[in-house]
Amino acid sequence: MRIVAEGLTYTYNPKSPFASHALNGVNVTIEEGEFFGIIGHTGSGKSTFVQHLNALIKLTGGSLKVGDYDLADKKCDFLELRSKVGMVFQYPEYQLFAETVEKDVMFGLKNFHKDMKEEEMRAAVKEAIERVDLDYEEVKDKSPFELSGGQKRRVAIAGVIVTKPEILILDEPAAGLDPLGKKEIMDLLHAIHGGWCKTIVVVSHDMDEIAENCTRAAVFSEGKVVMEDTPAGIFRRGDELLAFGLDLPVTAKCARILKERGVEIETDFTVEDFITKVLAEYGRRQG
Repeated sequence: MRIVAEGLTYTYNPKSPFASHALNGVNVTIEEGEFFGIIGHTGSGKSTFVQHLNALIKLTGGSLKVGDYDLADKKCDFLELRSKVGMVFQYPEYQLFAETVEKDVMFGLKNFHKDMKEEEMRAAVKEAIERVDLDYEEVKDKSPFELSGGQKRRVAIAGVIVTKPEILILDEPAAGLDPLGKKEIMDLLHAIHGGWCKTIVVVSHDMDEIAENCTRAAVFSEGKVVMEDTPAGIFRRGDELLAFGLDLPVTAKCARILKERGVEIETDFTVEDFITKVLAEYGRRQG
């Protein structure tokens, strides 16, 4: 499912003194199969944009197509769309509510697949829980609130991917986690990507996260997409990003310091590539 937005606009509290223009003509294309990043400071419109993708926010201006679904069409089957475009909000563990892990993960299935038999639902739930690297037998009857923070987040993700959405959208999936926890969540998303969910869209303010994981990304500012490129292409425009009030990944900061000292490194800004290129340049100079 390809995502194409053209001239997308949205205003909160329209026709009132408190009107706020969240989207001001967003143009962006996300191809099927991408691991796509959405970057922007608070208030840039990035969260408003992704909530349009499964019609949590209804289209009011411009054009938005998600696969064969035209969200401007009043006859669009939004329930079916939402079964194919899963949304994981920031700190998803706070959205857990059911008595047991199994019931929590099953909730989405009951909404989207009312005709499924109980045994089919249990099998799907078991598969989803195991897909997020939890032991089904160990956690299925536990209260979600008995689990650790990392386990809760995995259960919340399982509750979204249980319907096997074609597109999975995550708002700051690694927020609040320590470095190991962040790596584990991103590794999990890569394991899900392609098999369970063809396309993954990640909203993040963490530039290192974008550099390490995304195939392409879009930078939002003042309700518009001001850049759309590979992470390498975006982070080469460091001065522009800083002007938009955004940060740079550590590798890009290091590359800028080296350039100021006469050493230019051509890198994709992943840590592995950057270190490899720096060591190669050091070896060349020593030789």
